[in-house]
Amino acid sequence: MPDLADVCVLLPTLNEAETIGDVIDGFRAEGFEHVLVVDGDSTDGTRDIAREHGARVLTQSGSGKGQAVREGVEHVEEPYVLMADGDGTYRPEDAEAMLEPLFDGRTEHVIGNRFADMEDGAMSRLNTVGNRLINRLFAAVHGRNLRDILSGYRAFTRSSFERFQLDADGFGIETELAVECIRQGVSTEVVPIRYEARPGGSETNLHPLKDGGRIVLTLYTLTKTNNPIFYFGSVAVAGTALGTVLAAYVGYDYFVRGISHEVIALLSVFFILLSMQLLMFGVLSDIIVSVNREQTRRLEEISDRLRELED
Repeated sequence: MPDLADVCVLLPTLNEAETIGDVIDGFRAEGFEHVLVVDGDSTDGTRDIAREHGARVLTQSGSGKGQAVREGVEHVEEPYVLMADGDGTYRPEDAEAMLEPLFDGRTEHVIGNRFADMEDGAMSRLNTVGNRLINRLFAAVHGRNLRDILSGYRAFTRSSFERFQLDADGFGIETELAVECIRQGVSTEVVPIRYEARPGGSETNLHPLKDGGRIVLTLYTLTKTNNPIFYFGSVAVAGTALGTVLAAYVGYDYFVRGISHEVIALLSVFFILLSMQLLMFGVLSDIIVSVNREQTRRLEEISDRLRELED
């Protein structure tokens, strides 16, 4: 049975001097020996405070939370990673519930559901609406409701993380992690956690509209490899709608006013034909993805059997 010595607490930070000390103390009080702070070159003394409270500190070579997480995991030696934020919104007391599914062998990736127990004022109304919409979009596109895909409180095996193909540098990292869990067939469990308001004096690094737009774009872009029929189908629907509108305009002017629009008519046909081709391409891509998933599943089964024979 694994113990807390097998876990590294990973804290990506940027100007969290007001809270990082208490966050580290909280996790150490829960029994965690290994705390790694990956700092985005803070200017408020975050790194010095983290060291004073016993954390190992790494100044990231790039910028953005996503890059910090990827670089941080590369420096983790323990088999389990507990990822949280350094702003004091996630409780170290919930760490046991986050790690239990991993230690029991039930799953490889755990997401903390902030909406299960959210303190009043912990999330603005705009952020709440945005989170809800993004979660519903994810469920519709990927066929799995993970409750809170933007949660920054995660627990996962290092081996499962190494299978992911991640390239988001900013707050899109949580979205990528959720999508990769689906794409790679990584078993995922959602557990309820307490989400608290940021302590007074600390400021968020999240910009709701800008970062929200990037997250939606990331989610949509990732459907290209995980759900290609949705990705190409949505473009095909838009193209067909545009072509139909143009065709209706040409038909109306021709039959009502006797005016012909040959160029617009050709453009309408072009959009409709292109949309049909994109839809067919999406169907073919979806078949390829399905076959690839099945082959990957069989290879993993063979690999597991070989490991069992070796043991």
